[in-house]
Amino acid sequence: MRDDGGAPILDPETPLVVPDLLPVLPLKDTVVFPYIIVPLSVARAADVAAVDRALSDDRLVLLAAQRSPLEDDPGPGDLHPIATVGQIMRMLKLPDGRIRILVQGLARVEVEHVAAGDGFLQAQIARLDEESPEESLQVEALMRSVKEALDRAAGLGKGISPEVLVIAANVAEPGRLADLVASNLDLSLDEAQTVLEISEPEERLLHVSGLLTREIQVLTVQEEISSQARGEMDKSQREYFLRQQLKAIQGELGEEEDVALEVAAYRERAVERGMSAEAMEEMERQIRRLERSHPESAETAILRSYLDWLTALPWATWSDDDLDLDHAKAVLDEDHYGLERVKERILEYLAVRKLNPAAKGPILCFVGPPGVGKTSLGRSIARALGRRFVRLALGGVRDEAEIRGHRRTYVGALPGRVLQGLRQAGTSNPVFMLDEIDKLGADFRGDPGAALLEVLDPEQNSTFSDHYLALPYDLSRVMFITTANLLDPIQPAFLDRMEVIRLTGYTENDKREIARRHLVPKQLAENGLSENELVFGDGAVRRVIADYTREAGLRNLERELAAICRKVAVEVARGHRKDGGPARVEAEQVPELLGPPRHFSEELLAKDRVGVATGLAWTAAGGDVMLIEVVALPGKGKLLLTGQLGEVMRESAQAALSYARAYAGLHGLQGADFFARHDVHVHAPAGSIPKDGPSAGITIATAILSVLLDRPVDRRLAMTGEITLRGDVLPIGGVREKVMAAKIAGVGRVLLPRLNQRDLAEVPAAIRQGIEVELVDHMDRVLELALAAPPPKPPRPRRPPPRRAPAQAGA
Repeated sequence: MRDDGGAPILDPETPLVVPDLLPVLPLKDTVVFPYIIVPLSVARAADVAAVDRALSDDRLVLLAAQRSPLEDDPGPGDLHPIATVGQIMRMLKLPDGRIRILVQGLARVEVEHVAAGDGFLQAQIARLDEESPEESLQVEALMRSVKEALDRAAGLGKGISPEVLVIAANVAEPGRLADLVASNLDLSLDEAQTVLEISEPEERLLHVSGLLTREIQVLTVQEEISSQARGEMDKSQREYFLRQQLKAIQGELGEEEDVALEVAAYRERAVERGMSAEAMEEMERQIRRLERSHPESAETAILRSYLDWLTALPWATWSDDDLDLDHAKAVLDEDHYGLERVKERILEYLAVRKLNPAAKGPILCFVGPPGVGKTSLGRSIARALGRRFVRLALGGVRDEAEIRGHRRTYVGALPGRVLQGLRQAGTSNPVFMLDEIDKLGADFRGDPGAALLEVLDPEQNSTFSDHYLALPYDLSRVMFITTANLLDPIQPAFLDRMEVIRLTGYTENDKREIARRHLVPKQLAENGLSENELVFGDGAVRRVIADYTREAGLRNLERELAAICRKVAVEVARGHRKDGGPARVEAEQVPELLGPPRHFSEELLAKDRVGVATGLAWTAAGGDVMLIEVVALPGKGKLLLTGQLGEVMRESAQAALSYARAYAGLHGLQGADFFARHDVHVHAPAGSIPKDGPSAGITIATAILSVLLDRPVDRRLAMTGEITLRGDVLPIGGVREKVMAAKIAGVGRVLLPRLNQRDLAEVPAAIRQGIEVELVDHMDRVLELALAAPPPKPPRPRRPPPRRAPAQAGA
């Protein structure tokens, strides 16, 4: 008999007598198998009492696993129904009151009933006798497979003692072999209980074989990982020794090491760039890390990349400003026609820089429709100042790291695009254009607009900190220029840091002059033509502007001119022009080259009509005219709105209808019950285009009252203004764009709110020429100007006097 922790000490041939009633010892995280010796620690008072009862009787105790290991006071229903009868072999009492016992499992039993008594649990049990399976080739093969797998697991590092392997090799019963293997597999509580509850020996051994196979697979993968790690470690050590030998050989030959050359280059560039003291200190710290790192390690690559960026930035490299005001004005006039306000602001900046070189740079925000020259104006400013120009497109940027950079903990980390632009420019005071700032996005990666607050704040950007660089960098001498189509999407805190300059668009005269100076020569050069091969007449350019490009900017005009140049280029390339003279494009030839006119703005009506008023609208591409149609149809007084009207415009229509109903009631128009018998339908044509804003209020009210009064609206008059329920006309925005749209559409008169009189000063005289502007403050004046005089009523026919009967003779 042996007592070595895994070998049975009882003779299996000796009959075992198990009482029907035994004290219960609940086990939290252990399952004891028959013929297996296990040490246990007993601390609970009920468990100590059960052990004392077993020692006072026949040393037998029921070892039952708990259903929940977290239960500190298990009851009769907290135990598994299949358990093991164990015999207490040794007992040791500890000073703290706990008991250490050594028990050996004897037999499987079924728990029939559990009850509490005498301070501990007692169980009524029934023994589960195992019948040895008949000897067969299948059982023999299964036992051999399990024994070989157990040996293999031990060879892969499983902690199985040699004594257990010897006992397993000599076991001839499949049930005992299954219990022995299961007790040495470190199974979970549920897995071990499952094995204990399988009473049929062959089935139990087959189940244990599956668990043993899984354990071997885990051990195999673990061994492969350990072997790979050892191989990589050995390879790294071998490379280290070889590099040390190479270093010694290079030292004997007098050759300098590459790292030393890199470090010297870093220090030389740092001096050239005028790096700050704080940056120099950080560079030296990173250089010391580089010298201690393995040349081929990933950390070395990260350090090299950081030092490259650190020494490539233009820390104290500045470009000298050209402060000649006359030269700057000449450059701006050469590149751009008009835009006098913008040019004046640039000259003011140059004058301040000339008088106070330490002044902080302004942050200008150019706001205007597409194609008016916002980006190209930034390039002209840089050329006038003699600075480098950097452009950063912000449309669709949603990641804060695009502005502040990535932290160096990320793989592939880089500085933000602000510092990347400065490295590209090579100076710390370029003209830096942040294009399309109103199209910034925000998502789970952060808000780049909030990150730009520090970049654009003159009080903070002198110590701008990039996440990658982790050092303060001075951006105060950078001239930042931002562009946007709309101001509404820009954050208020962001907008507060910028000086807004509006570029509202070009008049027809401006476009014609810009085409002559810039667009035509540019398109001739891009299409391989010269002035001796193609000449544009003034009438042709004017017709292209009027009939093919109704926009505030110049992009469509440039496209149409390019289309004409391409058609002429085809004739020149084919050699069809043999007369040697230039091709001249006049106004009557434009439809042959470009096709019929194709602008999409509203056409003026052929005649004055009832219920149709002409309004003026502001869009991101400039101003436009918009017709409002109103009809009255049988109904119950509902307001019908169509044409993709926004919420604000719908409210304006409702206010206009309320005013019209009040106006009609005061003047007794159309009968008192007109609205009780009719619905009012308001429609804005071009229904595929969304429309919103309050400025169509007086236009809708005029169209409604035109229907009520049955008086047509003057088609040569356009209007804009917000209406109140009392008929007052409130001011609106976009006056310049709306007046320009009226001029392009050929409108003779424009009605504006009286409070917008101050905005007329910003409308150039060339735009106002030929347009009569009427300032109104109430709907009574609007109706007086917009509605035609009521037709005179025809005279009522006079009834002839009644004929008298002729007098009879003798009467």
